Amino acid sequence: MSKKLIAAAILATLGAAAFAQGTAAPAGAASGANWRADHPRRAEVNERLANQNKRIDREEKDGQISKAKAARLHKKDREIRQEERDMAAQDHGHITKSEQKVLNQQENKTSKEIGK
Repeated sequence: MSKKLIAAAILATLGAAAFAQGTAAPAGAASGANWRADHPRRAEVNERLANQNKRIDREEKDGQISKAKAARLHKKDREIRQEERDMAAQDHGHITKSEQKVLNQQENKTSKEIGK
């Protein structure tokens, strides 16, 4: 077998493994466990994101920010939420204090943009 075929086979295997890991349900999800009770750092981050989402919607409705700006801010919040999920997936559904700090800093930056 040529080196190119071996390399392609290895990459295909690694890609399939990464996909399988990324699509697996977090621990407790299948059983309906309430992760908020068990993971306060995740709950805090996600509650902040939910509050920011409401603020964006309210300010767009009131005409304080444009529809385009609201869409950009919602996109930033979705990216932060996805980053939180990715971090949690690396540690069995938990995020560390330092990861929470990073996420909070990102949320603070987005929060300051709301209403400007």
